[in-house]
Amino acid sequence: MRLTAPPSRRTGRQDTEGMAVASFVLGLVGLLVLNIVLGPIAIVLAVIALRRDTPRRFRAWLGLGLGVADLVVLALLAAGQGTASWSVWGG
Repeated sequence: MRLTAPPSRRTGRQDTEGMAVASFVLGLVGLLVLNIVLGPIAIVLAVIALRRDTPRRFRAWLGLGLGVADLVVLALLAAGQGTASWSVWGG
């Protein structure tokens, strides 16, 4: 018994669009919270979407850039505070 639709060219294309959008959103949210987790996920999703030739290439590139920015922000905060976590209240 098949629980999912059979693969088709259209389904695969929609999947890559979703990956590009998810990469962008996760990269954006990762700038604020959980950047050590969301940054790498955003990078992986963006790379997969770009390799599968997504029609939302710009969104995937933004997700890739934001994912990298997440990791850069984490590195800067870790270097500045001497810890891998940060607090909004500076505590």
